[in-house]
Amino acid sequence: EVQLQASGGGLVQPGGSLRVSCTVSRFSFDDIAVGWFRQAPGKDRERVACIRSGDDSTYYEASVKGRFSISSDKAKNTVYLQMDSLKREDTAVYSCAADPAYSDGYYYTCPYESKYRGQGTQVTVSS
Repeated sequence: EVQLQASGGGLVQPGGSLRVSCTVSRFSFDDIAVGWFRQAPGKDRERVACIRSGDDSTYYEASVKGRFSISSDKAKNTVYLQMDSLKREDTAVYSCAADPAYSDGYYYTCPYESKYRGQGTQVTVSS
């Protein structure tokens, strides 16, 4: 069974930094599309950033572009989300999801079905 495990959440002050990790197991990491998502209380699940492990292409939502950075470590089957200049509105449960990067003749940077999902990790930005 494919497993995705998110970790690294916590409490951080506004303007601070935090790095969360998503470790993928029982799934080939050669070419997958991994995305970070977040959901705040009372709000819809929102995509934050994505990476394709096969070529390290990335995608960022406008709300985090320039502040967040996504990367992957193939040796550890892990995708990281480095979050800098954090704002109170970044408070949410952050989770990761993945799909094979190739499907129906296309290569994807972001998950298109989120077939594989992990549990979330809480990120709270507060003074």
